[in-house]
Amino acid sequence: MTDRSTLVLRRLSLLAAVFAFGLVMFGAFVRLSNAGLSCPDWPTCYGKATWPTAPHEVAKADAAFPQRPFEDNKAWREQVHRMLAGTLGCAVFAMALIAAWRQRARAVAVLLGAGFAVVGITLYMHHDFLWSTAASALAIGLPLAVALTLPRPGAWRASVLAFAVIIFQAMLGMWTVTLLLKPIVVMGHLLGGLTTFALLAWSALRYAGVGADDDRYAGLRRVVVLGLVLLAVQIALGGWTSSNYAALACGTDFPKCLGQWMPPTDFHQGFVLWREIGVNYEGGVLDLAARSAIQIAHRIGALVVFCYLGWLAHKVARAGLRPFGIAIGAALVTQVLLGVSNVHFGLPLWVATAHNGVAAVLLFTLLATLARTQRRRVDGLPLVESTG
Repeated sequence: MTDRSTLVLRRLSLLAAVFAFGLVMFGAFVRLSNAGLSCPDWPTCYGKATWPTAPHEVAKADAAFPQRPFEDNKAWREQVHRMLAGTLGCAVFAMALIAAWRQRARAVAVLLGAGFAVVGITLYMHHDFLWSTAASALAIGLPLAVALTLPRPGAWRASVLAFAVIIFQAMLGMWTVTLLLKPIVVMGHLLGGLTTFALLAWSALRYAGVGADDDRYAGLRRVVVLGLVLLAVQIALGGWTSSNYAALACGTDFPKCLGQWMPPTDFHQGFVLWREIGVNYEGGVLDLAARSAIQIAHRIGALVVFCYLGWLAHKVARAGLRPFGIAIGAALVTQVLLGVSNVHFGLPLWVATAHNGVAAVLLFTLLATLARTQRRRVDGLPLVESTG
């Protein structure tokens, strides 16, 4: 019999997962429409909780940030994205607190984590960066420790872990602005968003009782996990391609690149992960050879993932999980078609945004398949409770 906390977490995790998926899509829209630096400060936008609207507010904003004149058609996108992220953060905090509630010390740790997050943001706004970093580290570390030690089934721990991840995700959002779209940070922000979605989706699946009655599908687990690892690497390559503005480095040629099978490339410069601070990376700083190398690496990764996940979809279907195999195959083919369309049509905004969204869908199909291979259990059934 499922307890009341699980019923609440089941509904909340489902809502949060759907919301996180929408946030991933909207974040991609913001990034791909070049609105990532449209609010030059954080977490405010030109010093406002919303964004300047009145003429005198716009004039004041332009005077305060002459290096970044106000653009209304972009600023609202960035600030709305931040507001949505904050809303999701509140929902995930509620999940973490409910999951840890019966463990008093751990519940206090979650509350303290939220408190330190607020303190870190406040200190950052007052330009006290050293203490802000220390407070933020505690804000991440406390719920992380709770997630690792909580004597509850996996969905409960994932609910708390998602809170630690989303705090780190907020820091990445801050660094995206303050480090002027530094590629490693932008890529990390994308991965953080998808990690948050994955944890919430996994929680929702397990709270809903997705699983098997026995171990008949246990042999599939390792191959599905490998599929998840390959997909994560490919998503990271996609984030690196986008953050370095290399999506059209091969022009509109496919499968060739700039009319050649192997154009001039510079893989060394293309994959330098850490570059100097203080440079504005908006629009990219790499030359064509380095960007071409990134684009080619992304295409090679896509081929590897396509072959493996195509084989995995067939294997899953043959093993008796036909709907899951079909779902993996359909999402995989759609994703490849969107990737090719990105190149062929010159990166249309809606296609590029959909490419990010279908990556999340493909991730979900693999997570659902993995959950289906594990024993079904009511993740809400309490284990031995303690007050420590």
